[in-house]
Amino acid sequence: MEQPFFNIGSAADASGVSAKMIRHYEEIGLIPKAKRADSGYRVYSGHEVHELRFIRQARALGFSTKQIAELLKLWRDQRRPSARVKQLALEHVRELDEKIAELRAMKATLEHLAKHCHGDERPDCPILDELAAPKSTHSRHHHTDTAKPRRPSVLSRKPKRTF
Repeated sequence: MEQPFFNIGSAADASGVSAKMIRHYEEIGLIPKAKRADSGYRVYSGHEVHELRFIRQARALGFSTKQIAELLKLWRDQRRPSARVKQLALEHVRELDEKIAELRAMKATLEHLAKHCHGDERPDCPILDELAAPKSTHSRHHHTDTAKPRRPSVLSRKPKRTF
């Protein structure tokens, strides 16, 4: 029985990955370059669409392109050690824990700033003051409540790039 073939639009619909991202994944080598029909259009097999679904699901879990490349390599290797797959997953869990901590710190900073903003007709606003402050002052909040521990502002940290 012959396997169905898909053009890029059909492959995108079947996999949930946009045609633009499919071309990007080919360009960066995450997936092999597509075969071409006589007309010059890209043609994808059912197996390649399945790989695109794999990539989409890995992206949905927040894996980086580099991690997805490693997961694809392991998935394609039927003699892979599952220990390596588990190690990658647990490394990603640790990264997610770090991101969650960063998001919680951002939330706490914004809650603190919003709590201390009067939200009235006056122009003074600690939220805008914090955003406009020189980098060196972002680590200090202007707490009026001294019972709370001071936490470094998330505005003083560079965001991590994960892709």
